[in-house]
Amino acid sequence: MTTIQLVNQIKKKKSFLCIGLDVDLNKIPKHLLKHDDPIFAFNKAIIDATHHLCVAYKPNTAFYEAYGIKGWQALEKTINYLNEKHPEIFTIADAKRGDIGNTSTMYAKAFFEDLAFDSVTVAPYMGKDSIEPFLAFEDKHTILLALTSNQGAFDFQTKTVDGKELYKQVLETSKTWKNAENLMYVVGATKAEYLADIRNIIPDSFLLVPGVGAQGGNLQEVCKYGMNDNVGLLINSSRGIIYESNKEDFAQAAAQKAEALQKEMALILE
Repeated sequence: MTTIQLVNQIKKKKSFLCIGLDVDLNKIPKHLLKHDDPIFAFNKAIIDATHHLCVAYKPNTAFYEAYGIKGWQALEKTINYLNEKHPEIFTIADAKRGDIGNTSTMYAKAFFEDLAFDSVTVAPYMGKDSIEPFLAFEDKHTILLALTSNQGAFDFQTKTVDGKELYKQVLETSKTWKNAENLMYVVGATKAEYLADIRNIIPDSFLLVPGVGAQGGNLQEVCKYGMNDNVGLLINSSRGIIYESNKEDFAQAAAQKAEALQKEMALILE
């Protein structure tokens, strides 16, 4: 999917919401556990109820890998269902990969070719040759961890090295990589005050912003400092939407929560 197609979706739906599909069998409604594939049953119901309210879905692959081959098959069914029923929706494999070049090429093939995701999250710690294999794929996006929403982000990301915070060096260096126009960046909503500086370095890039909802990030603050002429934001909410109810009405409850965010976004876009 191209960035232009994503922007068109945002304008059409008046939404820049991304819904995280982080499926924990201990949290989903108990009646789904009798299904052959409860993970996919849960995802399908959430997608059917919310697809008109969001522009992206983000399965975190750890929540599928934890269940072995059955979990991976559920992930495959989920992405196939999205690509078949809602090809206009942007899909993110939240896998946080990144390794030496030949390994990164295989990771990229797994998510871009085999599973046909539009994008994948990657960690920048190993540098250029661990990221460029992902960037080589046409009309696919590599979402680089820049400044994350967790407490441990302060261990390294905000440390000053040669007079500049490390996350800023990551941003600036990444712009020099081959096919850097295919980059997007993860910036946590709990770090909204950093967004103005980030926009000075990467004014045109899309930012995937987790942390609105369960982690306490503020949508208005994120938009104030992070929005650009093409909106340039994908605001992710996972637990805050998909686990709104653990009863039979779980999908409707998730849709209501998603709609509340979408309406807030529509007002901001006006």
